Amino acid sequence: MPPRNPSLAATGGRENRREDRVTTAPERLLQAFRQYLGALSEPVPSRFLEGLGEPMQARDLALRTLDCLAHLDRIAASAPPESHGLIRLLADHRDQLVWGQTYTAADFGQHFIDNYGWLELIGTRGHFESEEIAAGFLILGPGVHYPDHHHAAEEIYVPLAGEAEWRKGNGSFLRWQPGEVIHHPSNVSHAMRTGSEPLLALYLWRGGPLAQRSVIAPAETEAF
Repeated sequence: MPPRNPSLAATGGRENRREDRVTTAPERLLQAFRQYLGALSEPVPSRFLEGLGEPMQARDLALRTLDCLAHLDRIAASAPPESHGLIRLLADHRDQLVWGQTYTAADFGQHFIDNYGWLELIGTRGHFESEEIAAGFLILGPGVHYPDHHHAAEEIYVPLAGEAEWRKGNGSFLRWQPGEVIHHPSNVSHAMRTGSEPLLALYLWRGGPLAQRSVIAPAETEAF
């Protein structure tokens, strides 16, 4: 079956020709990120992919690690074949990347902070510059509840490995499988929670402030 995201799959030849020049951990991760999206059997809306396959300017950033990175080996061990290479690359280079947190223990407690973090690979503050899209990874450890929140940018999540349930608007929590595409429209509240296993998910933001701190409260209601 051909890839469902041809705009990214078509970059494969260019990526291969540039492979000998891919030397840094962020560059290798960007290449694998693009390849994973291009191979998804469920299509990501094309508006999230515009410009994602083009050359990007890299930033020189100060490295930062987080406690939640300890979950990456466990996540990689349980990853499906489709995402295992991407996750293993992320785990192997975790200390060469800039990880962030939007919240503090005052927001959701110390357990949340110890088990939560994100990596912005592309965006206004990420390893690669973009004013149009933010893209990266989210980690949630076991037993974490990320409460209802919303933001102006519309959002895509693709679970890569682990287990989690998502809720949108007034809907019920639903389990989503690795490789499935979850869409959150602008300013529609959503929440997520993990069970006994940690979660690693890929995310894409567009159409709003790319570094906005989410509002922790229900907003527009729309169920899955």
